[in-house]
Amino acid sequence: MKEFKGIAASDGIAIASAFRLTEPDLSFKKRSITDASDEIKRLYAAIDVSKDELLTIQQRTLEDLGSSEAEVFKAHGAILSDPELLNRIKSTIEKEKVNAEYALTKVTDGYIKIFNSMTDNEYIRQRSSDIRDVTKRVLSHLLRVPLVDPALIHHKVIIIAHDLTPSDTAQFVPSYVLGIVSDMGGRTSHSAIMSRSLEIPAVVGFKGRLADIKNGDTVIVDGSTGNVIVNPTEAQTDEYTQKQADYRQRKSKLADFKHQMTSSSDGKHPIIAANIGTLDDLDGAIENGAEGIGLFRTEFLYMDSNHLPTEDEQFNVYKTVLQKMDKKPVIIRTADIGGDKDLPYLDVPKEANPFLGYRAIRMSLDKPDIFRTQVRALLRASSFGNLSVMFPMITTINELKKAKNIFNQERIKLIREKVRVKPVKIGIMVEVPAAAILADQFANEVDFMSIGTNDLIQYIMAADRGNRMVSYLYQPYNPAVLRMIKHIIDACHDNNLPAYMCGEMAGDQTAIPILVGMGLNEFSMSASSILKSRALIKRLDSREMVTLANKAVTMASASEEVTAFVHQATNNVQWIYK
Repeated sequence: MKEFKGIAASDGIAIASAFRLTEPDLSFKKRSITDASDEIKRLYAAIDVSKDELLTIQQRTLEDLGSSEAEVFKAHGAILSDPELLNRIKSTIEKEKVNAEYALTKVTDGYIKIFNSMTDNEYIRQRSSDIRDVTKRVLSHLLRVPLVDPALIHHKVIIIAHDLTPSDTAQFVPSYVLGIVSDMGGRTSHSAIMSRSLEIPAVVGFKGRLADIKNGDTVIVDGSTGNVIVNPTEAQTDEYTQKQADYRQRKSKLADFKHQMTSSSDGKHPIIAANIGTLDDLDGAIENGAEGIGLFRTEFLYMDSNHLPTEDEQFNVYKTVLQKMDKKPVIIRTADIGGDKDLPYLDVPKEANPFLGYRAIRMSLDKPDIFRTQVRALLRASSFGNLSVMFPMITTINELKKAKNIFNQERIKLIREKVRVKPVKIGIMVEVPAAAILADQFANEVDFMSIGTNDLIQYIMAADRGNRMVSYLYQPYNPAVLRMIKHIIDACHDNNLPAYMCGEMAGDQTAIPILVGMGLNEFSMSASSILKSRALIKRLDSREMVTLANKAVTMASASEEVTAFVHQATNNVQWIYK
């Protein structure tokens, strides 16, 4: 018996035999060529076959999972139709006189490196798996090496793989593929998202040697905790079989919370909203009963395009979100681009430390034409729903005033142009300690504040959350972090402003009781966390949580003490629906 740990990526418990999904041998040698036209013909032939396969997978996924998941493969097809990508590969073949395999991987490796560098945005960073998936498919046809077809698995298994592409995951049959273990990826990778859609328990970021798991080994996967047990004892098998039954029972009860208003046991009504990055995420938010959108990351419009999105292109997306949310509050964040988010079509300087560099509102104010285009699109969309706008990475009052001034200038212009514009609330994302400390002063300039814990925590702790060497310092429950959050919330309430949170901490089952005690007005989280968070809040007495919050920020000196206080104060309530 061996026990391992990883990242809990998709809830649930699975027990079955291991099936190692091995990578095909796609190795090749760099070759010099004399006839570039022949290599280019080979390249385009392989791309055409790959596009046909992707269309078949897309149609199958549409039937089995729905339009949101199928869009992944539409995007894969779009990658293979991207003229910039194709021209770069073609140019490499022609200029360097090299074989198609080498040119393909050289160009796509460059794209993968760019996306992997975006450590402050897990969703964007995980797009590297899309590029890798597409490259592998084309390369297999160039080399005439068949890819393993996961759809051919016809017995109950736990998939063991170094990495899983969206294509792999989409072909899994849930009645046979009961669980997944991978040592690559994170919760926001497409394969993890699909695992959740298929309701297949999954653990990624496996902290162990996959080689220690052999074909046929009995494996237990706990996708709720990240635990993986290989060749369990009889007692462990019995224990997890019971946990499996308990999980299914709890899950069936969660559906009851979909149409309920979020309410604590003593009648407090915080809002549970959803974080989205694209229109694809919107359906999941609605399906899980989101009471609003607490964060729409508009930079994805820029990252998924080969040009700066036009005013009309942005307007149509914002309008769709507002209309689909049917008058529920929607907070749209202006683009957090620049720094480590390197857009190929935009001249952004390379920086040694992009986390502290030229990004977000800093770039927007430096490139006002781009900012004004987005502001106009947002204002035009305002008449179609309940819109609020917030600015990211605000550090000083002067930055905020400049951003508001541009916003108001564009508002006046549109009104003069006879364009219908509704009142829009303005807020900031509090993710820089300087803004957090001066929250009481910022409160005089905004309608709300939303705490971006992902960046705020790493800035407080001086620890890059993408760096494994210091990941132990990324501590959401550290008393220093909690004191800063309480200071922000108190500053909002002292000035009659609502306090929101849109970082991962908002959906953290250990943090929620503390945040309820601090009086947080809105919790914005991934759609998959909404129902269990609503169920948890319903069982919390906010008055008791006030005592817990005060205890956490005044008596604790370490994260472990805070966690112990939460367990004690909630009497294990939060684990009922986890």
